[in-house]
Amino acid sequence: MECLNCGGKMETRRENHRYTESGLDNVTLVGVEVRRCATCGEWELVLPRVEALHRSLALTLVRKRTRLTAKEVRFLRKYLGFSGEDFARRMHVAPETVSRWETGKQDMGWTAEMALRLMVVHEERMTDYHLAELEEVDVEKRQSELMAFQSVRTHWEPTDLGAQV
Repeated sequence: MECLNCGGKMETRRENHRYTESGLDNVTLVGVEVRRCATCGEWELVLPRVEALHRSLALTLVRKRTRLTAKEVRFLRKYLGFSGEDFARRMHVAPETVSRWETGKQDMGWTAEMALRLMVVHEERMTDYHLAELEEVDVEKRQSELMAFQSVRTHWEPTDLGAQV
């Protein structure tokens, strides 16, 4: 494959990639295809089934045992396909409130967060999610947890990064 930037040869290899393009800084994709130009350094990430990756990431977020961070709230809103204004209408709050949730200037209340988690689950028509899992969330603790995902045939699955390095 030829580099579109300089015409050099793109070499392909598998590597781990910190997936900051998702808007989250704590997600690593394990063993994904990356093409690099030896001449100019240009690179491109090959992401098969990106919708499936985002679905897996969203479902992992709504199942985590700590509160959602501001970046995670923003990712989930975008995953659901809502603009900030549409999401505010859906949540019965002002658009400014959504902005404060997503910038970390205001914590999302537990009731609103539970509604967001359930919207993600409902939109995906997931059948193995139980409301009792929400009772296990530590409502006082808010933190990002490292996450890694690996492409497995037709979908993406959460994986242990330590076992893949």
